[in-house]
Amino acid sequence: MRTMLTGKIHRATVTEANISYEGSITIDSTLMKAAGILPYEMVHVLDVDNGARLTTYAIEGEPGSGVICINGAAARLVYRGDKVIILAYQLASEEEAKSWTPRLVFVDSQNRIVRHSHEVETLAGVGR
Repeated sequence: MRTMLTGKIHRATVTEANISYEGSITIDSTLMKAAGILPYEMVHVLDVDNGARLTTYAIEGEPGSGVICINGAAARLVYRGDKVIILAYQLASEEEAKSWTPRLVFVDSQNRIVRHSHEVETLAGVGR
């Protein structure tokens, strides 16, 4: 089995950080659906601004609200206004992995969808 990227919300802006909530990340349900992320599914959150990486679970926010709220202890790592990448993964057989296509969602500064894709873009010369 291979662990494959199933969904990605790229460079979303964190709208809230709620240290008092039990935990998780609240995501606009429109974005979740577009990326194929289910309620309570494990997601990885990568903070573009400070390099923090964490694993939590997704809960649905109001559709069309643009909400990206970091809840609980993670609110000490990721702050309001930070840009984050939210990733979900799934196990796939070797055969399934050969033709895998993730659901990639790109958003603007208000967390509105500006583009969908099924291919991860690469940058020529990165790391050379």
